Amino acid sequence: MATEIILPKVDMDMATGKISKWFFKEGDRVGKGDVLFEIETDKAAMEIDSPATGILRNVTGEEGIDIAVGSAVAWVYEEGEEYQAAPKPSAPAAPATAGAIDATAAHPVSGQNHTASADAGSAIRATPLARRLAREGGIDLGSVAGTGPHGRIVSADVSKARIAEAPVALPAPTGAGDNGQRASSDGALKQFAGGTFDLQPHTSMRKTIARRLLEAKTTIPHFYLSVDCHIDALLRLRTELNASAPVVDGTPTYKLSVNDMVIKAYALALGSTPDANVSWTEESLLRHRFVDVGVAVSVAGGLITPIIRHAESKTLSTISNEMKDLAARARSGKLKPAEYQGGTGAISNLGMFGVREFAAIINPPHSTILAVGAGEKRPVVNAQGDLSSATVMTVTLSTDHRAVDGALGAELIGKFRTLIENPMSMLI
Repeated sequence: MATEIILPKVDMDMATGKISKWFFKEGDRVGKGDVLFEIETDKAAMEIDSPATGILRNVTGEEGIDIAVGSAVAWVYEEGEEYQAAPKPSAPAAPATAGAIDATAAHPVSGQNHTASADAGSAIRATPLARRLAREGGIDLGSVAGTGPHGRIVSADVSKARIAEAPVALPAPTGAGDNGQRASSDGALKQFAGGTFDLQPHTSMRKTIARRLLEAKTTIPHFYLSVDCHIDALLRLRTELNASAPVVDGTPTYKLSVNDMVIKAYALALGSTPDANVSWTEESLLRHRFVDVGVAVSVAGGLITPIIRHAESKTLSTISNEMKDLAARARSGKLKPAEYQGGTGAISNLGMFGVREFAAIINPPHSTILAVGAGEKRPVVNAQGDLSSATVMTVTLSTDHRAVDGALGAELIGKFRTLIENPMSMLI
């Protein structure tokens, strides 16, 4: 019996994905566990294994185009099994509707595929995902033409049927600003002379960033708190710790950065402020037992937030080495979903770019994010009232006011400043 290969859901935010590379071609023999293709998601590149041994047929998933999650991209036939060539889609499949996921969606990890054989005892041949889509959308499968092998109905067929039956949507209201014009491609193009610009299609990552940040900024009531931290003591301790790092094969076993110490301080501050180490949902408040700190990393075309798990209990050297590894794999697109999903708080540091201060946008399910500016020499007034200078770093805490009120946020950022200005306490 032929085995259907679908584009799996490897990220909880994934509606479509692109096959960046096939490792086998039409007619090749593949073995169970062989890497069939590589998916380019908005955050990483994932290798997908074959769930069966046989001959690869009906390879309809083309490289470099958006394909809806759950769509059939190929079939693996048993040796000698007859097959019917499937037509290649002329356009990317329409995204599956929210909630229409398959067995893969419950396990967003690399190498898993949803396998479906022909429906036994059913007059209508359709994949399980197609049946679910039809049931949710009130679509009669008997009226849907199947484009899968042997005329089987696949999810893309149901999606097209739903679009065909959907009422014509009214034009969206025009937004404020931009002289009342919508932020559409057509509206923008009309404002510039031809030949004065180039069109660059949005990547999956950029689309996801835009969607998530717009949702976060418009649905989360942000509240901001800023403090100045004196970091001369921290810089001295960092120098001493790096100088004392054990050397193995001529290389120090760690090299601490200011950001590593910021991660540790924020993790300890969250750990000692449990009411702020939470996530908001409409039904309940999730009170986390551990502190998992997401750290924003700039990558080609956007950013990603790998997570230091249980950061409150890890040493500075462990945090430093783990962060270097996560950042390197983030930039090469090799992070696993479990390494960037979740987290109980986040840090965004633009100090290395000379940015003095800024306010970051909260990334759900986090309720807080700490924006870290550059450390710079500034004039200060000491406890005796005399003018002197100090290295000062401004940090701004953004909180979800539904979960973290002003006084609680002030307690959290106050504890962070105390740790940063008394860095030896992070080693105790």
